[in-house]
Amino acid sequence: MKNKTLAAWLAFLGGPLGLHCFYLRGIGSLLGWLLPIPTALGLYGIERVRMYGGDDGLSWVLIPMLGFTIAGCALTAIVYGLMTPEKWNARYNAGRPGDSAAGNTGWLTIGAVVLALFFGSTILMASIAFSFQRFFEHEIEAGRKISQ
Repeated sequence: MKNKTLAAWLAFLGGPLGLHCFYLRGIGSLLGWLLPIPTALGLYGIERVRMYGGDDGLSWVLIPMLGFTIAGCALTAIVYGLMTPEKWNARYNAGRPGDSAAGNTGWLTIGAVVLALFFGSTILMASIAFSFQRFFEHEIEAGRKISQ
């Protein structure tokens, strides 16, 4: 039986590594194997900022990948946590009764939803702001070069 609370916490805490996908769909989950790629690219972008500074063009393309991946996994945790027990059990616990305990929502589930909402929205807004700031700085610099 797949527990909704555990799936929500795995999506929130281990989502960028695909842990929730492996828990729900098994080791053959394609999404579970693909999720670490943008996570690793984003971490590489952070390392490039440390090595080359904030003006590195590749880093401002790579860093938002990490932020968007974390925000997407937080959204997944919210969706899992707010899913009705009947729908959860029908989708992930086929053959079990709709009111099975694995799909129930408890305080730990609500905690995962609240934290995913807070951190997911914060990281999403920060990623968007970072992307637009770097884009407009790049455009202003390009405009200065043209005008000289």
